[in-house]
Amino acid sequence: MEKSDSLPRDAQSILELAGRSMFDLFANASEGMLLVDRQARVVWVNDLYKRFLPALGFDRVEDFVGQPVSSVVQNTQMHHVLETGKPILIDLLTNRAGTFVVSRIPLRDNLGDVIGALGIVLFDHAETSLQPLVGKFALLQRDLDDVRRELASQRINERNSQRLGLRQSRYTFASFVGASPAAVEVKRQARRAAQTASPVLLLGETGTGKELLAHAIHASSARASGPFISLNIAAVPDTLLEAEFFGVAPGAYTGADRKGRDGKFLLAHGGTLFLDEIGDMPPALQAKLLRALQEGEIEPLGSNKLLPFDARVIAATSRDLGRLMREGSFREDLFYRLNVLPIRVPPLRERREDIPALVEVLGEDMALRGGAQPPELSDEALALLSAQAWRGNIRELRNVLEQATMRSDSHRILPTHLEAVLREAGITQLAPVLAPHLLDLPAPLALPVIRPLAEQVAALEREAIAAAMLTARGNKVAAAKMLGISRAKLYERLFVSV
Repeated sequence: MEKSDSLPRDAQSILELAGRSMFDLFANASEGMLLVDRQARVVWVNDLYKRFLPALGFDRVEDFVGQPVSSVVQNTQMHHVLETGKPILIDLLTNRAGTFVVSRIPLRDNLGDVIGALGIVLFDHAETSLQPLVGKFALLQRDLDDVRRELASQRINERNSQRLGLRQSRYTFASFVGASPAAVEVKRQARRAAQTASPVLLLGETGTGKELLAHAIHASSARASGPFISLNIAAVPDTLLEAEFFGVAPGAYTGADRKGRDGKFLLAHGGTLFLDEIGDMPPALQAKLLRALQEGEIEPLGSNKLLPFDARVIAATSRDLGRLMREGSFREDLFYRLNVLPIRVPPLRERREDIPALVEVLGEDMALRGGAQPPELSDEALALLSAQAWRGNIRELRNVLEQATMRSDSHRILPTHLEAVLREAGITQLAPVLAPHLLDLPAPLALPVIRPLAEQVAALEREAIAAAMLTARGNKVAAAKMLGISRAKLYERLFVSV
């Protein structure tokens, strides 16, 4: 410990004693300690730390001590502490030996110069002792790895597509924002779908991110270097759909291009064809689409030649295909051809804990597009957004944010800015969950959808916290009092929910 000439001798003695006491405390209470010198070489480890050596690849302490710390402890930041002279008091370290909560403290001589650093393992087996924190860290790390890998792939694909004049996907799995159980599950299913060549059917309400997931599946698939071609069936008149799908032969009809025109199937050759709003496809065209998918070949309008194609099909719809099949407006055989890998994309009201992260990402995107500062929402405003039903899901959330930003005189958004927009849009708050015996319905209709008990309890807890925060207008002390829990417990629950 550094001495100070301005202190009396007794005070210096106390400081020296405190330094020795703190060292002894860490040595006995921690899970291991490691010391490096000014050149970042390992010069000492205590007995507790020695148990990590076999996992790090060392059988003898003598082979470990004396080595540069960065070559024997993967992902260490000890060299950073030596360079800056600043401690890293709490950090997560993951390497061959496991995941640990660690501290790193610089050591100085009497002149104040850094002469080494002390590494302290506060917790080992952090996966069990700090499960919520480590779980979130692991998800973020996986998304970061996805981004790095997919960006590298995207740079190659962009160069190839520019050379060949092809269209590429714009999103990756990291673009699907959310760490809620529902968001994590849909990304897990989509990642698995990306590893196959089978058709994928994305089911979900409008504005939930189905097209984004289609892009991400393509970008992570073996076809990522090929084109990504999309067609919104609901946006194309019925009379033009067949030409859009299959193309037009040269001179097929009056006014047709003399060179002909390729349809979406041929444009997607070697890549992915995304058919959005497949539930709106006219019945007359469904049979031709089914045949194309079964045979792997299409016949352009005005031609009698069959042209082979190789495209992976991803379809999406916000409509109830089961009801459409019962009504006879959607072919059952086409449904089974498309419904090989169905993925249900959850509505926003089922993953409300993702709203703060979505608001941040949407705000950044709005700022980039508009050249302004991103909106900053108060805790009360976030709580208000989290309590809404969101019929239009993420698309509707973005619209409300844009309107509130335009109405505010500053970049800070308060509940008053949102209330008028929500009221004018007719967006209602989520109703509280009632027990079946309280519903004024016949007994058969009052039966709820059964989910795992832990899931139901967690959902009720999130709703209760959101309601309390909204009622208390973001005052956490008042919200904790309403809920009958301590403020510390409320902070803990808020951290787990975010």
